[in-house]
This record gives sequence, C-alpha cells and structure tokens, in this order.
Amino acid sequence: MANRFDQLIDHWEPILRKAFLDAVQNIRDTARLGQIERMIANGDIEGAVKAVGLNPASFRAFDRAIGAAFEAGGVATAQLAPARLQFQFNIRNLRAEEWLRRYSGNLIQEIYDDQRQMIRDTIQAGLSRGANPRETALDLVGRIGANGRRQGGLIGLTTSQSQWVVGYAHELIDDPKATLKRALRDKRFDRTILAHDKRGEPLPSDLIHKMLVAYRNRALRYRAETIARKETITALHAAQEEAIDQMVGSGNVARQNIRFIWHTAHDKRVRHTHKPMDGQVQPYGKPFETGAGVYLDYPGDPNGPAAEVINCRCWREPWIDHLAGIR
Repeated sequence: MANRFDQLIDHWEPILRKAFLDAVQNIRDTARLGQIERMIANGDIEGAVKAVGLNPASFRAFDRAIGAAFEAGGVATAQLAPARLQFQFNIRNLRAEEWLRRYSGNLIQEIYDDQRQMIRDTIQAGLSRGANPRETALDLVGRIGANGRRQGGLIGLTTSQSQWVVGYAHELIDDPKATLKRALRDKRFDRTILAHDKRGEPLPSDLIHKMLVAYRNRALRYRAETIARKETITALHAAQEEAIDQMVGSGNVARQNIRFIWHTAHDKRVRHTHKPMDGQVQPYGKPFETGAGVYLDYPGDPNGPAAEVINCRCWREPWIDHLAGIR
C-alpha cells in the first residue's frame, strides 16, 4: 500500500518522541529552582510541586503531535479507497474528533497526574532522609549541562521509573557490581566499577553523581521511546479504523469487501504472543486474537492489556477489494 503503515510509524515515532522530550526539557528549564528549594526547606510539599510549574498544558506540543499523527493515518488510509469513490478522510467527523479529544485528553491527564505523584514522592523521600533541599530540587529538575540546558533530572520519568533510579543509586553505594545487570546503565563505566570492586574500594561520590546523571538520561530516553512508539501506533491505527468506518458509512464500500492483515516486525524482539499472529487475516469488524487468547482491534489497541500493547511494533494492513461490484 502507498504510505505503508510501518513506514508511517517510522516517520511519526521520532516526531512524537521529540515532542515529549521537548516538553520535559521546557518544564525543567522553566522550573523555579530557588522556590522549589525554599518550599522543600519549609516542608511544604504542595508548594514545591507547584513551583515546578507542571500543568497539563505543559504537554500541549505532545498532544498536537498525536493529533497530527492521527490525521496522517486517516489520510493514508483514504488512499486505499477505490479511485472511483474520490473518498477523503474527514478529520472533522464528530466521531473522529471525539475519539481524539477523549483519548489524547485522558493520556495527557495520566501523564500529568503521574508526574505530580512522582515529584511528591521524591520530595517526601528527601525530607524523610534529611537530604539537602537544594540537592532534592536538583534531583528533580536536573543540573545545567555543557549545552546550558538542564539534564539528569527525574522530571519526565514515571513514578515506577524514578524508583529504578533510587535502586540504582543504592546499588552504586552498597554493591556497585550489581549495577552491571541493569540494561539502562552507561556501559562506559563498567570497567571502572570492576576495577574498584577488584581493589575493594567504594566508588567516589563524584563518579556516582556522573553515573546517576547518565542513568537518568538513559531512563528518560527509554521513557520517550516507549511512549512515542505506543502512542504513534495507537493514533495511526485508530485513524485507520475511523477512515475505514467512514468509507463504510458512505455506502460506497461494503463491509464484506474489507479485510485486515496483522504484520509483526519480523525480528527477535517480537513478543511471543504476537509471533503467531503474523499474517493473520480478519474481516472488517472482527478483532485479532493474540497467542495469549487476548482480542485486539489493532496493534496498540487502547482497550488491550499493557502486556499486549506496550512496546508493540506490529502494524495492521487494510485490504479493500477494488473490483467488488464491477466484475
């Protein structure tokens, strides 16, 4: 098909990833560090959270990118319609607008709520262990890097991912060798860790700081890649679904003349429940069945369980019988 969906995914995923990272960077750069520090020193957790300057509008650029990907998915699908129909995808269709408004709105709210919880938890943990308020504030927003921008902060990570960082920090102090099992570590430090372990020496504090910054940066990139991949796949396929529904609704394409084909990424990273789905064909209106017996309308189906949709790289190809009714 023109504009194959795997190609669309490859095009839009980095756009969504950049939009998410830009939003996080802007939050970090505009956070009122001094105010955050003072609020923490006063034990005012909510005041410190407010000083970060986080709100749902902080992720507006990411929201717009999802909308743009959704429209692109609909336009690409419209090109599959028989030429004689002169079909165009209607982004202003009330159903399309409602899906995008509801889905994107809920997603941004979830990101916002989780960020606020992560910030609260980080501040509370700092207060509980008697950490220097400025250190806690810097842990959140990051330190100024060589490029003049803040890096290595926790903002942008999910609540659970921030706990990865906490666990990593403890290991660097208590058992540095254990960090060699962490996938997100910066492997450039591995030899140094082994050398200190061989001499029975703890890691210097300045080295621990560098390793923590590197780990947080890698965790943020992983977060951005994960959310961009999922939301790209979901937006494109939801638009594909909407475009096909619009074709059928127009009365010019019959339901029985539409099929959908599931494709995997054809590599070792394909989850075991999706491998047997490669090439599976389903008629319009019938969901696909995964190897685990879970039903999905399309890859990234927001109604599917996380185990079946997070980091999924599959794509769905529509097929329309162009000769139906004119043979």
